[in-house]
Amino acid sequence: MEDNNAIRALVLGAAAGGGLPQWNCGCANCRLARNPNGGLRPQTQSSLAVTANGHDWALLNASPDIRSQIEANPVLHPRALRDTPIASVLVTNGDIDHIAGLLILREKQPFRLFTTPAIGDILAANPVFEVLDSNCVERITVALDQPFTLVNGIEATLFAVPGKLPLFMEGENPETALEGEQTVGVELKGSGKRIYYIPGCGRLTDRLTDRIRGADLLFFDGTVFHDDEMARAGTGLKTGRRMGHMPMSGEGGSIDALKGLAIGRTIYVHINNTNPVWQQGPERRAAEQAGYEIGYDGMEVHLT
Repeated sequence: MEDNNAIRALVLGAAAGGGLPQWNCGCANCRLARNPNGGLRPQTQSSLAVTANGHDWALLNASPDIRSQIEANPVLHPRALRDTPIASVLVTNGDIDHIAGLLILREKQPFRLFTTPAIGDILAANPVFEVLDSNCVERITVALDQPFTLVNGIEATLFAVPGKLPLFMEGENPETALEGEQTVGVELKGSGKRIYYIPGCGRLTDRLTDRIRGADLLFFDGTVFHDDEMARAGTGLKTGRRMGHMPMSGEGGSIDALKGLAIGRTIYVHINNTNPVWQQGPERRAAEQAGYEIGYDGMEVHLT
């Protein structure tokens, strides 16, 4: 068993919805990721696993790629005939790339499922999620800003982050910087360390800035580098902000907005397939020279 004083964070999936390569995309990044000699490793959809003892793990979001993510990480393999180290799952919003994996975890396996009331309502309104047998899977509703035990040795607190409703629920002109239960960040505390997981963020408010200041580790929304990135790539017309994600660069971008907050390490996750930071180019250099890291599947951080 691992040192009980160590917190481990394991990036199961670093990509945004659709992964890299995305099944129907022929952009430059996706072509390179499909080419064994392209120099760009495929990445699965957004999820993080955390533990304080190396035995009990919690998943932050359950992506559609959860089966392959479990298989790729032996620490999550069964230790007996019917078993899992996964003790709990926490969902940060109702997007498909964060809830679809729950349907894979339907094999009569006990674990705890944490959601806000609003996210819980999304799951409750869709009968397909009843495959999570209530006799095995305990659904726990968590209020914002109220600490709770996520997994042995780790205390979590959910807080509102500017975002929007899931794509399948948004109207014609959705509000893209809602602050409430529909999009949340996660504060994790253990062994005197403070970690934040914020895979979706429409803008960095003063309140959010004050919260994350001085953190030991921050996993942050890296969906797009340029706000108009999808238009530049020819893959769509929506901007990053229209999708509820602040860009990394430009005015109001996270590279500048996160400066000076005395955060130990900042790692970008939930990175769209079109984002040029996947490649070794000027955009990636700009992020790294500013002190930020680009997350990738299998990346592991130990905080002691």
